[in-house]
Amino acid sequence: MYRLSIFAFLVLAVAFVSCDAKNPYDTGPAYDREGNLAKDSLLIVDYLETAEIDSLYRIYDPSGVVIIVQEEGAGSRPITGNVIYSRYIGSLMSDGTVFDTNIESVARDNDLYVEGKEYDLLSFLLGTGTVIEGWDIAFRRLRPGSKAQFIIPSTYGYRDSPNTDRIPENSVLIFDVDFKGMD
Repeated sequence: MYRLSIFAFLVLAVAFVSCDAKNPYDTGPAYDREGNLAKDSLLIVDYLETAEIDSLYRIYDPSGVVIIVQEEGAGSRPITGNVIYSRYIGSLMSDGTVFDTNIESVARDNDLYVEGKEYDLLSFLLGTGTVIEGWDIAFRRLRPGSKAQFIIPSTYGYRDSPNTDRIPENSVLIFDVDFKGMD
């Protein structure tokens, strides 16, 4: 009888805890990867029909990321594990608002300047998740020395994450990049 009481108590305790509104395993609705990618793809097609972008050529990656090569580099393309060095300007496709850069003059012009911050080359390890997935996809298609524009669907950017007040949820992102080199 005592064991049955303990068992009943444990079952009730587990049931009570699982109904807790602060359950750490309740992450809300799942992110709709395919649905958002489909919406973003239509927005990107509309944007590209009217945007006047100088380019040598465009790469339409099967992922949905678009790489617009404006200046061709030389050498081999990077692979997973290469360290990438780049200058960049990130903006929203929807209205062109600059939300991030590692170029001091651009940061100052767009009220993004942070006193004391070093505006150096960005370096990251390709294919390790240290940058948004769209960058891992796009940089694999460039040669060092290239200048390009990446158009990144929200699925490969920040998705529906409210990680910053400068990037609304499900935003298509544009990055102007100057691929300086790799190790």
